[in-house]
Amino acid sequence: MSNRSNSRRRPASGRRKPWQPYTRLPAFLPVPLRARRDGWTPMRQARFIGFLAQTGCVRKAAQLVGLTRESAYRLRKRSGAGSFIAAWNTAMQGRTQPKWKFTQTDRMPLALDGTLTPRLWRGRFTGVQRKASISALLALVSSLDRMAVMSDAEPFGSHQRGALSPAFV
Repeated sequence: MSNRSNSRRRPASGRRKPWQPYTRLPAFLPVPLRARRDGWTPMRQARFIGFLAQTGCVRKAAQLVGLTRESAYRLRKRSGAGSFIAAWNTAMQGRTQPKWKFTQTDRMPLALDGTLTPRLWRGRFTGVQRKASISALLALVSSLDRMAVMSDAEPFGSHQRGALSPAFV
């Protein structure tokens, strides 16, 4: 038996991910799914990414959000999971990667729902920040304006025009 104070044994609980002080998880769009109370809600997806960055283990992170490892990998394979995969890769590698570029098809959910960003403090998951994208909203409105100008039809039919207030007609 040694008397030295620094001769502590490492816990046998397994491999532990070293703390990365400057890891920032990217904002991502949740994978579009049917709404289910017991499934992968957008908040559960963000919490999963946060716990994945904290633990470095897919099974533990899925267990902490109340789902299974297999369902996490199925979620990763779904269409529309590009930014989720980028956040997953950043969480597993522990290095900040280039930002995910949102496409034209991502504009509507980005403008209406915003992105989710898991927050870490000293390597521990602390919470989720939801942030609306004002620039995506403005781009969506301007594209709708261009579509209205380009169309020859009236924006409102005769039955809808009568329902409007006289101040707007």
